[in-house]
This record gives sequence, structure tokens and C-alpha cells, in this order.
Amino acid sequence: MFGINGPEFFLLLIIGVLVIGPQRLPEYTQKLANLVKEVRRMASGAREQIKEEVGIDIDDVDWKKYDPRQYDPRRIIKEALLDDDTKPVSAGAPAAVAAVAGAAAVGTAGESAPSRPERVVQSLPAGEAAPFDTEAT
Repeated sequence: MFGINGPEFFLLLIIGVLVIGPQRLPEYTQKLANLVKEVRRMASGAREQIKEEVGIDIDDVDWKKYDPRQYDPRRIIKEALLDDDTKPVSAGAPAAVAAVAGAAAVGTAGESAPSRPERVVQSLPAGEAAPFDTEAT
């Protein structure tokens, strides 16, 4: 508690006795005990108020479910990319997207995992820059 070990506690206790004095020590220990009781009472009251307002008991909450360390962006992206995407492609989609989506949705009967789509390469007319090409200016 507070990072104080045994010898440090006894040293603080001796310094407290010397500074406060033996006559006032019982009075101050009683004040400290009352302070600790008041803090515990306030904490208990806050817990009860939260339970009344929220409707759940804090002890019953599964805090591991809300731990942000469990969300690994790499794992989430990998799972999203490897999901079986069998959604139909919209009518306005480019032919290359439709071909990739069709290849992803079609698999052989013996496969246990979804097949990876084949790479679709479109030839551009000579001198035309590829879309989103940052090197062509």
C-alpha cells in the first residue's frame, strides 16, 4: 500500500510520535480512523448510486470484454479480408470489380477454405496514366 515497506512504516510512525507528541497521538489516530471510515462510507454510497442509476452491479461486469488491448487492428483487418464475401456486386460496378467478386464467390466443391480471387489486369491505351498513379505527372 502506497509503496511503503515495513522499515519505512516504522520510521514514519516514530517520526509521527516525535512530531505530534504522545499526548496528542490518540486524538490524531482517532481522527485518522474517522477519516478512513468516512472515505469507505462515501465509496460505498457512490457504488450504490451507480448501481441505482445504471441498473447493474459493478462486480458483475465482465471488464475483460471492454479491455482495449484485445482489439488488434492487424487481426481485425485480416479477418475482414479473409471473410467469405458472397454479396452480389451492384450493377454499376466496374467490370474488373465484378470479375474479382465473381472469382471470390465461386469455388470448387472440394475446397475447405474460400479460394483467393485471381488478379485482374486491364491494359490501358498507350500514353494514358493509371488512375491514382502518384508517379505519373
